[in-house]
Amino acid sequence: MPLTDTAIKALKQDVSPKKYSDANGLFLLVQPNGSKLWRYAYRFLGKQKTLSLGVYPAVGLRDARTKRDEARDLLIQNIDPGEKIKSDKLQRIIEAAITFSHVADEFVEKLEREGKAPVTLTKKKWLISMAKADFGSKPIHEIKAPEILHALKKVEAKGNYETARRLRSTISQVFRYGIATARTDNDPTFGLRGALITPTVTHRAAITDKDKFTGLVRSIWEYDGNPETRIALKLMALMFPRPGELRQASWNEFDLTKCIWTIPASRMKMRREHKKHLSPLVIELLTELKQYSGYAELAFPGIHSRHRPMSENTLNSALRRMGFTADEATSHGFRASASSLLNESNLWSADAIEAELAHVGADEVRRAYHRSLYWDERVKMMNWWSNNINNQKT
Repeated sequence: MPLTDTAIKALKQDVSPKKYSDANGLFLLVQPNGSKLWRYAYRFLGKQKTLSLGVYPAVGLRDARTKRDEARDLLIQNIDPGEKIKSDKLQRIIEAAITFSHVADEFVEKLEREGKAPVTLTKKKWLISMAKADFGSKPIHEIKAPEILHALKKVEAKGNYETARRLRSTISQVFRYGIATARTDNDPTFGLRGALITPTVTHRAAITDKDKFTGLVRSIWEYDGNPETRIALKLMALMFPRPGELRQASWNEFDLTKCIWTIPASRMKMRREHKKHLSPLVIELLTELKQYSGYAELAFPGIHSRHRPMSENTLNSALRRMGFTADEATSHGFRASASSLLNESNLWSADAIEAELAHVGADEVRRAYHRSLYWDERVKMMNWWSNNINNQKT
């Protein structure tokens, strides 16, 4: 006869465990201590098995029958309900252990193995540390968009709009890595793209007027400050690399015989090796520079430590001492000056100019052109540019 709630409540413990059957394999096991345990007896692949369904009264008669019916449905599908419960429990344990911090740390390790620049890794770790403070210990698959938005808004509330934007992007990278490695199936940052304040883009100051640029060149050649700083500014005007590419340059990158500077991929913005032609005037300046730093590994070591590169602030401070304000000229501005004036000359193809600036095209074919097809034109262009500056400096 099937059990009833009234009958179950009336059951008393005995000196030994005692079973009370309900129907279709469901029974209640009453222990000597009085506890009442739901069990489901079934056979799978010819073996007799028992499945625990909970403790009465936490699991009532109706709930126990529902669980029994769910187990029977699994048997119909040729699935062992006991093994299914164990598997589901293990999966929950595994998922609970896969936190945002766990996946984020793996993501950073991947970037390290890919050879990302130390400065890039430092920025990523800093941004990820902010995210960890808010939801790092939470399973990554449980994190929802509102939690991420709350973390982003805290950064934005301090007026750090660009940092908030980069934080969202970095969190998205972690989630996309989690998707790729089967730890989560969703990137909740996708819907937050329009939720943050767009920072105002401040372009770096640059002199693009030919006459004013001539004035800048003359000021640099008349500058009587630290010789290494003076030479660095001259080379920025002559070669217009990114400031960090020059400041962090090692002597072994310069081949003064072949007149080539090879900037390793690890220091390039696009992570591709870049070669630049060295004009005769550049060779002359590098030869002079060897008198001051030729003994060191770095071509432009810092003032306080010869093992660390010159800071970008050193170059900008020199420009200020020459009388150029931050709104007029910066070390990075030499790139815009050269790009503008080279294009205005109408002597060189736009692609050659872009290749010299290490601006990468949108597809692989264009990148291949940038690396090889325009080299001869770039050599002529850089010699022409160097001669122009040599004429302007006097």
